[in-house]
Amino acid sequence: MIYQLTDQIAFPDPRNGEEDGLFAIGGDLSIDRLLLAYSNGIFPWYSFRDSDILWFCPMNRFVIFPDEIHVSHSMRTLMNKGLYHVTINQDFASVIKNCGDLRKEMEGAWLGDDMTKAYTALHEQGFAASVEVWDQEEKLVGGLYGVTIGRCFFGESMFSLVPSASKLALIFLAKVFEQNGGVMIDCQLETPHLKSMGGRYIPYDEYMKYVRME
Repeated sequence: MIYQLTDQIAFPDPRNGEEDGLFAIGGDLSIDRLLLAYSNGIFPWYSFRDSDILWFCPMNRFVIFPDEIHVSHSMRTLMNKGLYHVTINQDFASVIKNCGDLRKEMEGAWLGDDMTKAYTALHEQGFAASVEVWDQEEKLVGGLYGVTIGRCFFGESMFSLVPSASKLALIFLAKVFEQNGGVMIDCQLETPHLKSMGGRYIPYDEYMKYVRME
């Protein structure tokens, strides 16, 4: 069942949604609605530029636990070369812009002005963060951004302008996140490289235990 949202900041039970996790359309991208959404494992998605907001909450969640992050031999070799350095929250605007440019090339995904403004507002309130990868000339070559609530990080998008830059960002995020008490990174969707780095599925009810962990 797919629900039509109203102006009220509320969501129906996502367990009644479609098999792919889609369960509601409409609403807005206000800070209050987004925080309520992520606090319940729900995330927004635009399938086309002018479409309504689609809200997803899959019952099987693809996640990475920071202490399970897999760093391959080739990635260790790259990290040891010292060609890149990684920062947090140094250039959120550029990271989300690069992610948006990447999504424009993807069929079935849209990160336009509304989404950019919404996540920038979350960042300004301390609920969204970016990870940046820089080369030796201080050029931004990769990164990722997502929402931070409690002890969980909800990954939204990542990009690479050079090979493996997004992997460097994710490894750095996992290690810093674990050092600061983080327990779970929500990847939203399975990809081969996320799976190779330790991503795995857990049931929604187990997932929510981590989201609600204090």
